[in-house]
Amino acid sequence: MKQAENEVRRPAAEKRTVLYTVARCLVGVLFRTLGPVRYYHKERAQLKAPFILVSNHWSNMDPLLAAFPVRGLEVTFLGKKELVAVPFLKWLLNALHMIPIDRHNRDMEAMRACSRALKDGAVLGIFPEGTRHHQGVMEETEDGMALIALRARVPVLPVYIEKKYRMFHVNRVCIGEPLDIQDLCEEGVNRETCALLMDRLKASYRAMQAEIQSVQGK
Repeated sequence: MKQAENEVRRPAAEKRTVLYTVARCLVGVLFRTLGPVRYYHKERAQLKAPFILVSNHWSNMDPLLAAFPVRGLEVTFLGKKELVAVPFLKWLLNALHMIPIDRHNRDMEAMRACSRALKDGAVLGIFPEGTRHHQGVMEETEDGMALIALRARVPVLPVYIEKKYRMFHVNRVCIGEPLDIQDLCEEGVNRETCALLMDRLKASYRAMQAEIQSVQGK
């Protein structure tokens, strides 16, 4: 029997790439020194792939902030297709697994790419607010994430970033309880179950926001 037939196929999230590993090391140094990040409940991010990582959105630093506590796994983020218009950025973001998406239209190719990634065992990162949103937290969201999660039947991990990342300040990030959506999956994929999932997500963000505010008040 050929050697390839004896190899155990590794999930997409567990495949090590040099660029991602180097980038993670550099980010780790930054988050411990010049722009310190304080994570709350990092242990919640130690899930078995596949799952969907969901974050609110402030700046281009958010993918780094959201992905860093996911140890041992590489995160595939959805990102606006305008980023890959520049050749160097296209090469870099492709190497970091980004899936480009047209934010202004229902991008079915991006949706299919997300489904394939999860089926292959990846960790998928999504910003359901669709763009940088500074008024409220997860109050205005798109339902594409719920549709992908219900079809793939995978857990959803909420990540709350308190505010825009700043150098020489303590930046706070809270990891929420993973959302088990199996009961919704049993009811089928439809508008009602998508709405219920988004309601659970919003409730999680309200709880994380309250927790961070209570910590600051002590």
